Amino acid sequence: MGTPHNSAAPGEIAKTVLMPGDPLRAEFIAKNWLTDVKLVNQVRNIYAFTGRYQGKEVTVMASGMGMPSIGIYSYELFTQYGVERIIRIGSAGSYTERLKLYDVVLAEECWSESSFGKTQNGDEADVKYPDADLNKVIMEAGKECGIEVKPAKIHSSDVFYSEPGMDGFKEIHEKHGCECVEMESFALFHNARVLGKKAACLLTISDSMVTGEKTSAKERQEAFGNMMEVALKAAAMMED
Repeated sequence: MGTPHNSAAPGEIAKTVLMPGDPLRAEFIAKNWLTDVKLVNQVRNIYAFTGRYQGKEVTVMASGMGMPSIGIYSYELFTQYGVERIIRIGSAGSYTERLKLYDVVLAEECWSESSFGKTQNGDEADVKYPDADLNKVIMEAGKECGIEVKPAKIHSSDVFYSEPGMDGFKEIHEKHGCECVEMESFALFHNARVLGKKAACLLTISDSMVTGEKTSAKERQEAFGNMMEVALKAAAMMED
């Protein structure tokens, strides 16, 4: 089979996919948490690894940065590889004092100014939702791991750098109730809804716009262990 963006053969992608943005984070997870690991895609260096966690088959595949990128990969996984659920595992910037550095956050809804949905199928809604049942499994996985998971409304942005005069984090928080920001989940949730699949977004706070605290690139790649453990535990709890 294969697509222009994914060289995995039929059967090489699991029903559950964990999707970090960074290919090196996908590699780090595969090498440190999975057994019987096989590299199944490296087109454009977007690594995908399939292995087992607690006996359950799971694929970890990078999405790249931004909605167009995760939009392509998630659509192909859902339509060409029989994937049933994708859990995005990424980093986020905090808009509030409640969400602190290294907190694990589960998106319960996301707001975006993106035109992704409108362009993809004419859907002009600016709020998208994860699968409620998948979120419940993730919350239960957090409890079983002894790791606090904080549900929150998130901002899914098309733009990392904006010019002066545009709404900043304070205005977005006040207007839309968003507590942190990332750049992919709006497109992922949209694709899942359109295709009748399941998606969720689990995040680690990598920097705070309130306090100015930041993590390093290496920490974002390797030090988000709590989020990874919760996501992997949730994957192990899935029934295909």
